[in-house]
Amino acid sequence: MSLNQAAQDAARRLRDGMARGVLSFPLTSFTDAGDLAPDAYRTYLADQLATAPGALFPACGTGEFTALDEDEYREVVTAAVEVADGRTPVVAGIGYGWAQALRFARIAEEAGADAALVLPHYLLKAPQDGLVEQVRRIAAGTDLPLIVYQRDQVTFTAESLRRIAELPTVIGLKDGHSDLDRLQRLTLAAPDHLLFFNGAATAEIQARAYATVGVPAYSSAVHAFAPEIATAFFTAFQDGDDRTIDDLLRGFYIPLVELRDRVPGYAVSLVKAAARLRGRPVGPVRAPLTDPGPQDLVELEKLLETGLALVG
Repeated sequence: MSLNQAAQDAARRLRDGMARGVLSFPLTSFTDAGDLAPDAYRTYLADQLATAPGALFPACGTGEFTALDEDEYREVVTAAVEVADGRTPVVAGIGYGWAQALRFARIAEEAGADAALVLPHYLLKAPQDGLVEQVRRIAAGTDLPLIVYQRDQVTFTAESLRRIAELPTVIGLKDGHSDLDRLQRLTLAAPDHLLFFNGAATAEIQARAYATVGVPAYSSAVHAFAPEIATAFFTAFQDGDDRTIDDLLRGFYIPLVELRDRVPGYAVSLVKAAARLRGRPVGPVRAPLTDPGPQDLVELEKLLETGLALVG
């Protein structure tokens, strides 16, 4: 089955964006009391868009999707669509079981999102037939083009990927497992129209490895707080500038991952803390995440200085 016209258009815009710039996964702004901060969020989005990302993915993992209620989600996605104003595709996160995912998908559709990223379902491991049926039910209930995210308890076989790729609105797969053997099998089994995204945590570290199996596009959490560093890496990656890549990996990305791995949840809360250090109005994380402690903040600030110095 071929993609419908809306899915073809979304896939084309995303393919163009992936070749042009970093994929931005913006943070969601909260007040110190933990409330949504809509005006601050719009200011932050404008800063993100000023760096010309290839696409904007609001209310996803970095944006604390699971901490948002439906009204807040509507406000977050609507703001992203309005601030983007057609300049770049907006792909909203949706998730939980298929019924709840559809509630979010319909909100995103009403808000004007271009596509949706189907985050891993809640809690349970499931057989392949169930994973396929989950995507089928979501695709049957929304007109939004869909990118499916495999990580944690979601892992597709090549046959399952072929089955979901037959759906007329499924345009891509984002991978967070970093199993390159399995991923190579998926890319070879997939139809030509299917987009692939490197969704590993701190994806820049594995960007070259993913590219060897046909997945050069990646999401960048670093772009959420240091677009200068993320853009410099993206440019070096596009140009095959291995010396710059190695310098950034040694001096910034690998130390960042070592700091990130100290505490569960730092994949988001460190990113948010770094954005605050840069003066971005993003506020704290929401529970169950926790903000970094004083010593980790000192190390993070030094690491930021190093990274920014590396890119001039």
